[in-house]
Amino acid sequence: MKKVYCIPGFGVDEKIYGNLKIENAALHFINWLDPEEGESFRHYCQRMSEPIDSEDPVIIGISFGGMVAQEIAAFRKVKLIILISSIKTRAEMPLSMRIAGTLRLNRLFPVKMIQQSNQVYKIANRRLGAYTKEEQEFANVYRKNAKISYVNWSFDQILNWRSGGTPEKMIHIHGSKDRIFPIRTIQADFIIEGGTHMMIWNRSQEISRIINDQLADE
Repeated sequence: MKKVYCIPGFGVDEKIYGNLKIENAALHFINWLDPEEGESFRHYCQRMSEPIDSEDPVIIGISFGGMVAQEIAAFRKVKLIILISSIKTRAEMPLSMRIAGTLRLNRLFPVKMIQQSNQVYKIANRRLGAYTKEEQEFANVYRKNAKISYVNWSFDQILNWRSGGTPEKMIHIHGSKDRIFPIRTIQADFIIEGGTHMMIWNRSQEISRIINDQLADE
């Protein structure tokens, strides 16, 4: 059976893929590693790629996971990358994030305080598109338990990211109501009307249909 490797979004694990229904393929999940001190993005992605044992892998990447998938394509052949709620180039990143990365503004905010702030959670959940109690609890658990070293390192990589890979084929699925990566800056192949940054969880039926159609063509 065909293997599909799945990289989750920032700070979450394989549970974010829990509502997908993929046919005729086995999903293999690659969860986040703890970054080494001073580790480069390329080296980190090389470590993330170690579980991939297919010669021409298909990789699904959500948000930050999509950036990792593209970096993997820079040093090994990848048959297909499916981006969900992610970006393909720095130009698709909101200007505010690009400025924050250039000025290293993320280093001015204490992560521990953010992790303990209910008000910050409310704002973050609105931007994420986590509206129901279940969705908010899902997101909050990961925020509370995320390691500070991972969060700080990941913020730096996201805000200063530049595409390093050129995969043979890449499909981009994006939500029209994504507030993290607004659709106005995105050139997507498939747009989920009303989809938010959390649409992999709450619009999984539509996304599953698109992925199954793409895999059937491979």
